[in-house]
Amino acid sequence: MAADVRTGDRCRCACMKMVQTVQVAVLGAPGVGKTSIIRQFVAQEFQEEYTPTESRQLHRASAVLSERMYELLILDLPNLPRYPGSAGQEWMDPRFRGLRNSRVFILVFDICSPESFHHVKQLRQQILDSCCSTSKPPVVVVVGNKRDKQKLRFAPRHVLSVLVKKNWKCGYLECSARNNWHILLLFKELLISTTARSRSKTPSICLQGALHRERCSVM
Repeated sequence: MAADVRTGDRCRCACMKMVQTVQVAVLGAPGVGKTSIIRQFVAQEFQEEYTPTESRQLHRASAVLSERMYELLILDLPNLPRYPGSAGQEWMDPRFRGLRNSRVFILVFDICSPESFHHVKQLRQQILDSCCSTSKPPVVVVVGNKRDKQKLRFAPRHVLSVLVKKNWKCGYLECSARNNWHILLLFKELLISTTARSRSKTPSICLQGALHRERCSVM
């Protein structure tokens, strides 16, 4: 019992530290599973029927990583043909307002669709071109979704991983929103990349969904 009390005290102490807000934009071609990834993360839910995202949606989640607390503001946006290169372009469409405030991006593609991978490649370059004038480069993680359809993929995982990591200089990870596989790992790696902290190979992470405030998973 004493051990449980001490563990609870440590968790409360960690949560009392200053909260850092991280705005994350999730982008990619239509139908690659952007919303499904977000919903699995914040609510542990998956919807079989595909419903296109038609309006800007903001999801909130809290995370404790290596005794630091973060508030994640996750932007889920409609199909974005091109990343806005200026504030004027951004404000022309109210669905994308606030996107350029993000400095952390998850670019999602379907491992069965080479077209969606090409779209991610273009988005990445447009983001870099838009952010080149800022002092802090963006954090970009490329995510191959639908790993549950492994047999239908258009290219081996290691080929894509090497290309993204070495040539694009981005993080790379594959997941399955349907099976809730590597979803938690995705946001864990995202926070590690964002904070540039590598004191531990396996830092503890406690995540709490915005729609289920009482739910907390510890890795």
